Amino acid sequence: MDKILEVKNLKVSFRTSGGTVKAVRHISFDLERGKTLAIVGESGSGKSVTSKAILGILAGNSIIEGGEILFDGMDLLKIDEETMCDIRGNRISMIFQDPLSSLNPIVKIGRQITEAMLLKDKGNRSTARRDFNDLLAIIKENSTAALGKESEAKVAEMCKKFDEFNIESNHMQESYNNAKNVAEDLISDAEDFLFLASKNQKLDVKSDLKTMADKLKKVKDEFYTYGMDEKVDAAYLELKNAASTAKRGKISDIPEGVINAVKDVEDHMRTLNSQTEPDFFRIGFYKQNNPETDLHAMPVEELNEFCLDYLNENFMLEYLDMEQKGVEYSYRTALEKKKSVIDELKEDRTFFEQEGLSRTDAHKKAKELAAMVEDSIDKLEINKDSVAYTFGHALEDAIDRYYNAVVKNPKEEARYAKQSAKRDALIAKGKTVDWKVVPKLVYDLDELKGNMTAVMDNMIVHYENYIAAGEPDFSKRSVEIVDFMKYKAAAVVHKITRSMAKEKAIELMEEVGIPEPRIRYNQYPFEFSGGMRQRIVIAIALAANPDILICDEPTTALDVTIQAQILELINKLKAERDLSVIFITHDLGVVANMADEIAVMYAGKIVEFGTADEIFYDPRHPYTWALLSSMPDLDTKEKLDAIPGTPPNMIYPPEGDAFAARNKYALQIDFEQEPPKFHVSDTHWAATWLLHPDAPKVEPPRIIVDRIERMKKRSGGSI
Repeated sequence: MDKILEVKNLKVSFRTSGGTVKAVRHISFDLERGKTLAIVGESGSGKSVTSKAILGILAGNSIIEGGEILFDGMDLLKIDEETMCDIRGNRISMIFQDPLSSLNPIVKIGRQITEAMLLKDKGNRSTARRDFNDLLAIIKENSTAALGKESEAKVAEMCKKFDEFNIESNHMQESYNNAKNVAEDLISDAEDFLFLASKNQKLDVKSDLKTMADKLKKVKDEFYTYGMDEKVDAAYLELKNAASTAKRGKISDIPEGVINAVKDVEDHMRTLNSQTEPDFFRIGFYKQNNPETDLHAMPVEELNEFCLDYLNENFMLEYLDMEQKGVEYSYRTALEKKKSVIDELKEDRTFFEQEGLSRTDAHKKAKELAAMVEDSIDKLEINKDSVAYTFGHALEDAIDRYYNAVVKNPKEEARYAKQSAKRDALIAKGKTVDWKVVPKLVYDLDELKGNMTAVMDNMIVHYENYIAAGEPDFSKRSVEIVDFMKYKAAAVVHKITRSMAKEKAIELMEEVGIPEPRIRYNQYPFEFSGGMRQRIVIAIALAANPDILICDEPTTALDVTIQAQILELINKLKAERDLSVIFITHDLGVVANMADEIAVMYAGKIVEFGTADEIFYDPRHPYTWALLSSMPDLDTKEKLDAIPGTPPNMIYPPEGDAFAARNKYALQIDFEQEPPKFHVSDTHWAATWLLHPDAPKVEPPRIIVDRIERMKKRSGGSI
C-alpha cells in the first residue's frame, strides 16, 4: 500500500466565548496514492476542519491538541509557515465550496491560472541544484565507506565526473530549452493572431508581426533548429517584410499574404517541436569527452542510442556498480542503527512515565532519542520515511503539551472557581446575572503523558515492520537514484515563460471544459456562471500539478446537472493525472461512483470506515444507515427517512456514542461508554456497540435493505 498522506490521532478544538468546541477527536486515516477518499458527514461533523488542518489554514482560534499529519517526510502540523507555503497550492491543492472565495474578482482568470505555474517553476529551480549536490555528497560518503579508504580518490573522481558531465548536459539542455520556449511562445502568438483575425477581434497587425519576427531571431540552437535554419531565416524575412507594409492598428482586411506568413511560422515551429528530443544526459558525457566531434552526423534517434552505449561502456556501468555498493552500505548501516533505536526506545519507554520528571530532563532525553532516530535514517532512500523524519518533532510536541497542561490546568481551575463563586454570590444577593461562566478548559494529564510513550511505541512498531520487510533490490534502488538526480539536474534549467504559462493555462481551461478558452482567458470571474467558475478553480488547483487534491463540497452550490458534470470532470482528471483525492461532502450519493474508500464522520470522530462497496452494500453504523436512508434515488417509492434531532453541542461532548440521542437502535451502553472499533473485514470497521458479540441482532432499515437488493440484482449479484 503506497501511502501519500497519513493522518494519525488528530485532535482539533476551537476557543469560543461559550467554551472550547471539540471539533475533531482522535481521528486517523491513510490516503493511498492515486485513490479517492471520501469524508462524509453532516455540517459540524469535523470533515472540513480535518481538510483545513492538512493545508494549515485553520482559524486563529483553533487549538491543535494532538496528532500528526505526515506527508513526504514531514509532519504538516509541525513545519513552519514558509515550508507550508511551498506545499499549499503546490503539492496539495484545494477546491472550496464557493468558487468566488478562491477567485480575485478584479483579476482576469488567465492571470490567476498562470500565477501558480510561474511560482512553482521558480521554487523548483531554486532547490533542484541543492538537492542534486546534497545527494551526490551522500553517495560519495557511503561509496567510500563501502569500498574502503584506498578507494577514496577513485570514488571522488567518479562523483566529480558525474557532476561535471551533468553540468555540460545542463548547458546543452538550457540552450535547447530556451530555443524551444521561444518557439512555443511563437506558436501561442500565431494561434492568438490567427484566431482573433478569424473572429474580427482587435489586432495591431504591424506590432504583432514585428514581435513575432524579433522572437524568430532567438530560435537558434545547434540541436533544436538543425536542418531547419534556412526555413527559420526565410520565415523571419517574410514576417519582417509583412510588418513593414502593414498599417499600424489595422484590424480588418488583413492581406492573405500576412495570414499565410503567420501560418508558415506556426507550421515551422510545430515541426521543430515534433522532432525527437536529444537525450542530453547521454550526449553531454559524449560531448565532454569528444568536444570536436560532429554530433549531427547521425539522426537524433541513433545519436541517443550511440551515446547511451558510449556512456555505459566508458562510465555509467562502473559508476552504478560503485553507487550500488554505497546504497547497500547505507542500508545495512542504517539497519543496524534501527535495531539499536528499537532497543533504546524499549529501554527508555518508561522514562517519561516516572513521577516528578522535570521538563528539562524530558526534553534532554527527547533530543538524545531524536538524534539516534535521525542517525538511523537511510539517507539514500528516495522515498522519505515520514515516521522517522518526524519522530523528534512529535516527541518534543507531546512533551510540550503535557508540561503546558501541568501549568495551565491549575490556573484554569482557579479561574473557573473564581468566576463561578462570583456568579453564585451575585445570584445569592438577588441580582440579575446576564453572563455565563466560561467553561473550564482542562486537559487529561494521563492522556497527554501517554502521548509521549505512544510516539515511542509507534516508532518501535514502524522500525520492526521495516526490518521484517527484508532487503530491497539494491540494483533497482541505485538506478532510481540516478533517475532522481537526472530529474533534479533537468529541473535546474527548466524555465516556464509567461507565454508558455499562458498556453498551458489555455490547455487547462480546455481540459476542464471551458469553451473558447482563448477569448475567455482575458475575462473576469463575474463573466462566468457558477459551474464555469468552479471549473476555473479546478484549473487553478491543477496548475501546479499537485500530488493531492482536496475537494471541500465543490458541488453543493451548483444545480444537479452541473454537479454531475463537475464530479465527472474530477473523476476524469484523477485518472489522467494519477491524483490522490480527498472528497468532502454531506451527501453520500455524491461519492457513490467516485470514492475508493469512505470515512463517515459524526461529532468529530470517524464512526465507520470502509471501501465504497462496503459502505454502500454492507453499512454497519446506525449513522451510516441514517445517511443512506435520507439519500434519494429513482427507484425508492417509500418516504425518505430524516435524521431526527440535532448534532450534540461539542463544547460538552457526550460520554458515550455521540449519535446515541438520535439513534433509535441505541443500547443503554451507548449513553454510558464510547464504543471501540469493531472490524467487519480487513478494510471495514465501525464504532458501534451493535457489532459487539453480545448485542441484540438489529437489521438495517427496510429502505436500505431493499435498495441494496436492487443494486445487487442490477450487478448480477457480483457485489
